[in-house]
Amino acid sequence: MKSRIFALAAIAVVATLGIRQFSQPETQPALKISGPFEFSSQDLSKDGYMFTRMQVVESLVAINKKGQVEPQLAVAWSVSPDDLTWTFELREGVTFHDGSKLDAAAVKNALKNAMAKPGVIKRAPITEIATDGDQLIIQLSKPYNPMLTVLAHYTVAIASPNSYNQEGVATSLAGTGPYQIEELVPPHKIHVTRYDNYWGEKAKIEKVQYLAGHRAESRALLAQTGQADIVYTLDPASVAPLQQTDTVEIVRESIPRTILLKLNNEHPYLNSYQTRQALSLALDRSGISQQIIRMPGSEAYQLFAPSLGAWHIEKFTQTSRDLVKAKELLTSQGWQVNEQGMLERDGQPFVVNLTTYSDRPELPVVATAIQAQLKEVGIEVDISIDNSSAIPAKHQDGTIELGLVARNFGATVDPLALLLKDFAEHKGSDWGPTNWSSAEFSQLLNRLSTTKDAASYQQQAQQASQILAKKMPLIPITFYTQLVAVNKKVGNFSFDPFEINYRISEMTLND
Repeated sequence: MKSRIFALAAIAVVATLGIRQFSQPETQPALKISGPFEFSSQDLSKDGYMFTRMQVVESLVAINKKGQVEPQLAVAWSVSPDDLTWTFELREGVTFHDGSKLDAAAVKNALKNAMAKPGVIKRAPITEIATDGDQLIIQLSKPYNPMLTVLAHYTVAIASPNSYNQEGVATSLAGTGPYQIEELVPPHKIHVTRYDNYWGEKAKIEKVQYLAGHRAESRALLAQTGQADIVYTLDPASVAPLQQTDTVEIVRESIPRTILLKLNNEHPYLNSYQTRQALSLALDRSGISQQIIRMPGSEAYQLFAPSLGAWHIEKFTQTSRDLVKAKELLTSQGWQVNEQGMLERDGQPFVVNLTTYSDRPELPVVATAIQAQLKEVGIEVDISIDNSSAIPAKHQDGTIELGLVARNFGATVDPLALLLKDFAEHKGSDWGPTNWSSAEFSQLLNRLSTTKDAASYQQQAQQASQILAKKMPLIPITFYTQLVAVNKKVGNFSFDPFEINYRISEMTLND
């Protein structure tokens, strides 16, 4: 009992410290937002998602509420008959937050900076970015279907030329959005204020404050006490208490994000697809979905959620746990059960490390469930809980064995652009596969990038999904449901399922 009291007291202290990070009341009250996501820089290739969500920067095109591409900083575009030249007409009368004018030269500068850094645009077959008066021209070496969705991605948002230092690193970010930066305190705090010279409809709320907080309990307490108006990425365990709070509404939104196991496919214990299939069959996704995620029906036996259309396999073979088959597959790979009931091969136990992060509060709990479930087939899993930066760091230095992550495959609406980046080389990508490649899969991706016929695109996307489902370089666990606490004084709240934009300029704050 004492330990529980101490734990509750600690949560209260953390919440109090978090509350103090928000500004004191002003003449015009600020909208206060809390989420688990930290930032370390103004570099759009790393942290651009925070600055598009806070509506500081914008892109040439945007994704609307129906998942369709629509004009943003570009009002129109055309493609040459050979599909190699894209010409964009830029919006007139747009200024950056530093007062400079948006023109074709500024857009070219921003895109060139994006191409020099990690991001989805590096996979686009761009040979030249040029200007012709007020037009921006992108020249390709071959047709590339995902061009528009790539240009909507946060890594290619447009910032003022004055935002970058001589090395092309953004150090003083000035965008074109309805909000401009007022204060940045990495890694936790972003304050923005309304940009009154915005080209579009002016934001209704003058000031917005974002505060990052890793502990799900403290963020939920911020919502419960009214110290935060909107809290993103709630722990499912926090929902019940918040539902008893009269001032708070819980919003649930299905999004094209998948909780999955990222594997080192060259690890000697994980380098056969039969072993990876065994791990998949050993997982009790229904139990995880119902007891941990608390979203029955969110089980994922394939990577892509139904909302991703052509990439989702309608009739998929594995739809339940199968320990008998899992054990048979492990035996076929030379693993035998020892006297302790654990697996051994050539005198070595089957022990692997699983790294996850607490930015998304459900992941450590899911990791513990996976640990228990894999033990049932004789696999010992050691868990390391770190922050999210540990996943890309371990991918880059080759020490990743298993990683439990939540991957947004809808960041470019159609996952093709992300897949082209993820599978561009055998080493893989920070949040995608590790040390896996397939000539057949790569050929399919390349053909898909130039396929215009919808039926042909669907057929090839299904083939690509089937390869991933069989070879399992990534093991899906559940599809994601975003849980958001919204104070009832916030008007016109809506959620972007592609997680590009918090849509705060559309909201009202009614005291």
